[in-house]
Amino acid sequence: MAFQKRRIVPDIVKPREIIFVSPNDKIIDAAAKMVDAHVAALVVFNSKKKLVGIVTERDMTHRVVAKGLDPGTASVSKIMTKNPETLSPDDFALEALNVMQSRHFRHLPVTDGSKVIGMVSIRDLFSAVKMSLEEDLKETEAFVFGDQYGA
Repeated sequence: MAFQKRRIVPDIVKPREIIFVSPNDKIIDAAAKMVDAHVAALVVFNSKKKLVGIVTERDMTHRVVAKGLDPGTASVSKIMTKNPETLSPDDFALEALNVMQSRHFRHLPVTDGSKVIGMVSIRDLFSAVKMSLEEDLKETEAFVFGDQYGA
């Protein structure tokens, strides 16, 4: 399937448990959650589980480490991006890539309108582009050289 026709869900990301923090959580606790979950971004939910922000590794380096903020006392609300842009599961991967490139995002939450169902990263999109290019190359080789080429 061509990259530009791939949908965010299920072609790029699968719905999964969302790792989140609250705005009042300490930055150090958010960093620990990222490490434990092997992720580079967390969604920030308020007490009603409503999306109110996103916090990333980049936020931690630019807004905490570089500014000398104490991650043990400062809260996530000080460094999070409030009201982040989101993607719909039905959005096309190419649209997502364009948004991320033009706005310099590396992660975007995926929402079904009321609930966060996933997080897409630039790495996810890169993998999809790579796979699509490899598929295109195989199809082109098969067309040019015949089906037995490379077998």
